[in-house]
Amino acid sequence: MTRLLLGVTLERICKAVLLLCLLHFVIIMILYFDVYAQHLDFFSRFNARNASRAHPFSNSSRPNGTVPSYGPPSTNLSATEKPLQPCQETPPGLVGRLLIEFSSPMSMERVQRENPDVRQGGKYTPPDCLPRQKVAILIPFRHREHHLKYWLHYLHPILRRQKVAYGIYIINQFGEDTFNRAKLLNVGFMEALKDDEEYDCFIFSDVDLIPMDDRNLYRCYEQPRHFAVGMDKFGFRLPYAGYFGGVSGLSKSQFLKINGFPNEYWGWGGEDDDIFNRISLNGMKVSRPDIRIGRYRMIKHERDKHNEPNPQRFTKIQNTKMTMKRDGISSLQYRLVEISRQPMYTNITVEIGRPPPRLARG
Repeated sequence: MTRLLLGVTLERICKAVLLLCLLHFVIIMILYFDVYAQHLDFFSRFNARNASRAHPFSNSSRPNGTVPSYGPPSTNLSATEKPLQPCQETPPGLVGRLLIEFSSPMSMERVQRENPDVRQGGKYTPPDCLPRQKVAILIPFRHREHHLKYWLHYLHPILRRQKVAYGIYIINQFGEDTFNRAKLLNVGFMEALKDDEEYDCFIFSDVDLIPMDDRNLYRCYEQPRHFAVGMDKFGFRLPYAGYFGGVSGLSKSQFLKINGFPNEYWGWGGEDDDIFNRISLNGMKVSRPDIRIGRYRMIKHERDKHNEPNPQRFTKIQNTKMTMKRDGISSLQYRLVEISRQPMYTNITVEIGRPPPRLARG
């Protein structure tokens, strides 16, 4: 019996020793592979540094992270950075309804401080995605510096959230002759393309209109776009079905198809109805955002001097079909006075002439 117990005890001791040996072996292997991995990582980094020094334009040191098939090395992306993807149709950073007020004092210094990413001349490109369009925003202008500060204060952040690649152009009418909004916008179209021929979308905006919702995307669509669907001065309603005033947008091809805007509407009113007629007569339709999104606030102001209502506007609107081929971008004449690139916009001052003398009645 004693011998049997002794045999069992020895057997258990042997098994325990074997287990300890096995455990020791496993620990040794783990430590071995850990040290081996560290050495391997060291030599890999060492070799990479040597390769980088020997070939400074190799793929490992190339900011682009890709090897072009020809030409000089790219310097746009880091080694770990992926190529930019197209910007989303609906940008993720939009906030929706905005609080717009004009009681707080505004200065250009504040606007510039709030928009450090905007380049000289009022230009911006999204850094994190490829924009689908390049947009020129054109504002007909004279003596509205106060309004311009608020417009820039609100629109720059909105446009950046919308992931728009854009440039802002103030088309300033030189002198004190009768104002001509549509002709200034024709000038803006021509001068913006001279500045950057890649513009393929043009948005025409009055300086006193601020969108109240950043989901009202400032881009061009398959059909000409009317953005200012509901202004506060109209009770946030469309005043009539053919209204195309305030803020509108046309692609380059759409604008050329209608021969641009009319040049012969001197004074206030009528030119936006003429543009609507041109769109319809060329087989296009006006598109609009939802009335709840296309809301705008207008900065209240007195009517400008030398921008009195045009008494000939109703007759001219009725004759759009006869005049649109000869009166427009094809017949535009003006004199460029000055181009000034400010931090938040590009100012283009032009002399556009004066209205022809009116025929005496009778």
